[in-house]
Amino acid sequence: MSDAKGAKGLSVGSDPPPYSGAHSDPADSTHALQERPQGWMYRGVKIGKKEFWYASPKVQLLMVALVCFLCPGMYNALSGLGGGGQVDPTVQDHASTALYSVFAVVAFFSGSFANKLGVKATLSIGGIGYCIYAASFLCFNHTQNVGFVVFAGAFLGLCAGLLWTAQGAIMMSYPPEESKGRYISWFWIIFNLGAVIGSLIPLGQNINNTGGTVTDGTYVGFIVLMLIGAALAMFIVNADKVIRDDGSKIILMKNPTWQSEFIGLWECISLSPWVIALFPMFFSSNIFYTYQQNGLNGAHFNVRARSLNNLLYWLAQIFAAVIVGYALDFPKIRRSMRAKISFGVLFSLTFIIWGGGYAFQRQQVSRAESSLEPETSKMDWTDPGFIGPMFLYIFYGFYDAVWQTCIYWYMGALSNSGRRTANMAGFYKGLQSAGAAIFWRLDGVHTEFNIMFAATWGVCAASLLIAAPVIFLKIQDTTDIESDLKFSDETVEDVVPNAVLEDKRAQV
Repeated sequence: MSDAKGAKGLSVGSDPPPYSGAHSDPADSTHALQERPQGWMYRGVKIGKKEFWYASPKVQLLMVALVCFLCPGMYNALSGLGGGGQVDPTVQDHASTALYSVFAVVAFFSGSFANKLGVKATLSIGGIGYCIYAASFLCFNHTQNVGFVVFAGAFLGLCAGLLWTAQGAIMMSYPPEESKGRYISWFWIIFNLGAVIGSLIPLGQNINNTGGTVTDGTYVGFIVLMLIGAALAMFIVNADKVIRDDGSKIILMKNPTWQSEFIGLWECISLSPWVIALFPMFFSSNIFYTYQQNGLNGAHFNVRARSLNNLLYWLAQIFAAVIVGYALDFPKIRRSMRAKISFGVLFSLTFIIWGGGYAFQRQQVSRAESSLEPETSKMDWTDPGFIGPMFLYIFYGFYDAVWQTCIYWYMGALSNSGRRTANMAGFYKGLQSAGAAIFWRLDGVHTEFNIMFAATWGVCAASLLIAAPVIFLKIQDTTDIESDLKFSDETVEDVVPNAVLEDKRAQV
């Protein structure tokens, strides 16, 4: 195809070369921009020098971030209390094991569902399970119905697998190449604001509560906010409607079928088998929550101190996302070099922060002794020894955001294709959930906290070493459009603005 050849070297969504007729920033354009289609979702609104329209990457990312702010964000706030707000974390351990077991299976294949059904339907279905999960703990407070909590966890696993795959595809494929770190950062900020605000609910409800279980009002607040988030997902637009600032579109399948999408799932690995080296890093990306939330926060602090730690943990994630997201887009350093630097920082933090955690954990009593300690005698924020463990918990939150931001950026640097990134997001969330299921199960059978800590630290460090060759050798300074079109039935003309193609042909 002559057109494909003429567009070689272009990357979808990136700033076009100086001679092209399109620019990432409309305010800087010296040529006529690609005209957007008619309709309300493409009607622009100027805010300062920037123009926004509903079906733009920025607005759609904001919408997805708000859904995650209200659903997974509130889930994180609830889980961060340790034991889902219960004195005995056993019921949450069982629910989390069911959740992540189902999540792992569903998410691994959910890229195919997102590509076939579209991100709107996938997100809408995905938001439902969160409010049911919170409601199950409210029910448990009064009925001690463990079965309902475990069912709610399993159902949430199904819903979350769909939601997070659609979210990952949007966050990795919608932004221009030079802005992916910032888009990930913006998402992570808004998403974790949900956990921050959600953490204020139990903190306010329990500020004078030095006992164990959180109040009913805490659970009701979570349920209402999660319901709003599930409804908001219905207002997302599908990826085929999205148009970037430079007029380019998202690479998809024009005519997806169930057969083509399951074949595409296999092609994502068979055409790039080296991606398997990232799988251990995917597996490791949620395992630290178990030890941090139950082995540290839940085991050693009373309910109001846990609530404060929870708030600070998610605030630290926001700060980390800002720093790392913008650093990953630093324009004066080549993208391939930024990948190597980020890996070095992440590897160093793995030993610095977890080394500090080792110094703390080795001084703690056994799990059996900790479980016999009355809730009222656990560490409170008024105790003189509170500050050190509090800062350790803050740094754990910082580390989590660095890990997640980096790994999303690595995946986004490997492809701009909406179809391929949906499959990558599915692999990521599936393996992430498998790791989480195993570690929640280990906690559920009362594995010693020392063993939980060592296993978490060891798996994280080993996974980085295995992923290093991909990060050092496969992340290039830009991604050719031809490599992304291999995963689609679209052509260059379908996704690149006509003005860019015409200018490129004129140069040949």
